[in-house]
Amino acid sequence: MNTSTTQNGEIQKEYLRAVDGEKMWVLLNHVKPDRRQEFERFMHEIITQIAVRSEPHVLNRTRILHPTGPNEDGTYTYIFLMDPVVSDGVYGFEELMSLSYPSEEIEELGKLFFESLFSPQVGYEVIQTAW
Repeated sequence: MNTSTTQNGEIQKEYLRAVDGEKMWVLLNHVKPDRRQEFERFMHEIITQIAVRSEPHVLNRTRILHPTGPNEDGTYTYIFLMDPVVSDGVYGFEELMSLSYPSEEIEELGKLFFESLFSPQVGYEVIQTAW
């Protein structure tokens, strides 16, 4: 499995998908319309870059889906798919950030994520079927 970056910093991932019987997580994040930029920066410039270096086996099994438009209430729903879940993988943002940032920066950086949310993250643990 390979996770690498190109010369322009673009991330290249080798994707794997869950097979029959494997666990997946589906996480929904309802983001405030005026905070989308902060949310995307946090995910793509901070968390993804840490994962490239320290958790490539998790990154290769995680997808972030961006919304094509707003919800009826004006929020935007971003979906994370952990496909499949890596049983020993690091998924927590604070734990991931601690691999690259000093503790005094973690709280400040975490605000980019938590203050961008309209409501708490909603998560589901599901099982892949044969179909």
